[in-house]
Amino acid sequence: MSKPLEVLLVEDDEDDVMLTREALKDSKVIVSMAVASDGDEALKRLRREPPFENAILPELILLDLNLPRVSGREVLKVLKGDPVLKKIPVVVLTTSAADADIVKCYDLGANCYITKPVDFEQFQRIIKVIDEFWLTIVKLPTVKT
Repeated sequence: MSKPLEVLLVEDDEDDVMLTREALKDSKVIVSMAVASDGDEALKRLRREPPFENAILPELILLDLNLPRVSGREVLKVLKGDPVLKKIPVVVLTTSAADADIVKCYDLGANCYITKPVDFEQFQRIIKVIDEFWLTIVKLPTVKT
């Protein structure tokens, strides 16, 4: 049996967390998904700061932009400025469809930008597409610290 693919979902909306978990249950690969409910928690987890000293680095990050404490834009900036963490692909998954947000995220190094649909079935479809592409087709780097 192969080891699960590690995914970090940075999302403060509990409904979106639940929907993402449900959609990934049918994945063709085994997925282990950790959740950070704000940007500060995400950065602590990725840097393995207390209480996340034993956290496993993810192979993919799903990042919302509109987060409490530290915004998703700031998380992205910090990640892509770090020599180790910058290798982790980041899929921005957010409600914003603003051109300024899209351009800013790509300028900061996002690997992909997806606007979250409000419809449950469309949201599930988007997660399945992310699963199919990022977790099944793409070869993800192994990041070691």
